[in-house]
Amino acid sequence: MNKVLIANRGEIALRIVRACREFGVPSVAVYSDADEAALHVRRADEAVNIGPPPAGKSYLNIDAILAAAKETNADAIHPGYGFLAENARFAAACRDAGITFVGPSAEAIEKLGDKAAARRLAKEADVPVVPGSDGVASPEEAVEAAERIGYPVMIKASAGGGGRGIRVAANEEELKRSVKEAKREAEAAFGDGSLYLEKFLENPRHVEVQIMADHHGNAIHLHERECSMQRKRQKILEEAPSPGISEGTRANMCEAAIRLTEEAEYTNAGTIEFLVDGDEFYFIEMNTRIQVEHPVTEMLIGVDLVKEQLRVASGEPLNVTQENILANGHAIEFRINAEDPDMDFLPSPGEISALEVPGGPGVRVDSALYAGYKIPPFYDSLIGKLIVWGVDREEAINRSRRALCEYDIEGIKTTIPLHLCLLEEEAFRSGEYDTGYLERLLGEG
Repeated sequence: MNKVLIANRGEIALRIVRACREFGVPSVAVYSDADEAALHVRRADEAVNIGPPPAGKSYLNIDAILAAAKETNADAIHPGYGFLAENARFAAACRDAGITFVGPSAEAIEKLGDKAAARRLAKEADVPVVPGSDGVASPEEAVEAAERIGYPVMIKASAGGGGRGIRVAANEEELKRSVKEAKREAEAAFGDGSLYLEKFLENPRHVEVQIMADHHGNAIHLHERECSMQRKRQKILEEAPSPGISEGTRANMCEAAIRLTEEAEYTNAGTIEFLVDGDEFYFIEMNTRIQVEHPVTEMLIGVDLVKEQLRVASGEPLNVTQENILANGHAIEFRINAEDPDMDFLPSPGEISALEVPGGPGVRVDSALYAGYKIPPFYDSLIGKLIVWGVDREEAINRSRRALCEYDIEGIKTTIPLHLCLLEEEAFRSGEYDTGYLERLLGEG
């Protein structure tokens, strides 16, 4: 590849710009009218305006992005996460235009992006799945499936992600109502209203395995991340290794992730997500892209995952083998959102009047903020990530407290105070928390 266009914005776009520079290829930023002053636009080698602020007219506009690639002679596109990152039509359009898509094939995205189809593939790879249905087309079919699975059940969008299109039903009446609601939400969010059911596990952990595979038959796992600290199915912080699973469960889960990767003939970066109940684990979905929380893994193992993505997309073999992937110490990532935790996490866009970021040993900040930058109200509220490493979990927690106290973002409300509170909670300090813990703590569960 000779030039990479980055079909994204914010901190992940800046992250990819930096990886391209180290990899030795020029980068092209795209931006909406609302992002003209964004840092990723300043740092890239070139930048192209692709439309007005609404994402549907800019960052989700396939034709505009491909036109920008043609205009700048970019022969590769990195989608980042969100927006078009898991859009099989976009990956196919890149291929048809003679542009390398930095990610899996359109066929793999389609195969794994449909959650019901992914469940079937996991079964073929002998990977445990949560008891459920392959798909339901009506409330009546859902009732029939729920009677077989057993209540409570979770209604999920087949094309879903980000917690959208998900409902929990404890009985038949709730199920019929929830199926209709979930179908409407899924159609609005993804253009696909197909649903499936899963047995609802009351207090599971959410643990995911990072994988990477090249075009030369090499597939490796890069250990797991704990992602159970969630609010409304949105992750708040992640850590690695998981403090709540046994070594045996960890090994079995990572082996299962590799089996599924190979069964799907998958290439590039991906993340396989599991629910863990005691020593049992169940596949729930595969994210066919780089994750928000990929820096946790990078801090733990010392491998640049975005540069590995570029290497694989260029046709090169992976730069590391499974034997080289050694977990070292402990890492925690805190998602910094422009939200007010005291006002039910109301978004808080606005101008950054002053900014001080933490530093020192084992501290990394992935952010595209700068003093004077105006956060637009049109996009996700994630504005940065603080990633902290320690020789063990105790040092990582203590270092995190210090770093969060140093992190000063003025002019808006952020989730930094929430993270400081979480560090003092006994459930977090002991590592004994599950996916419902934070909502119970906040009185929402």
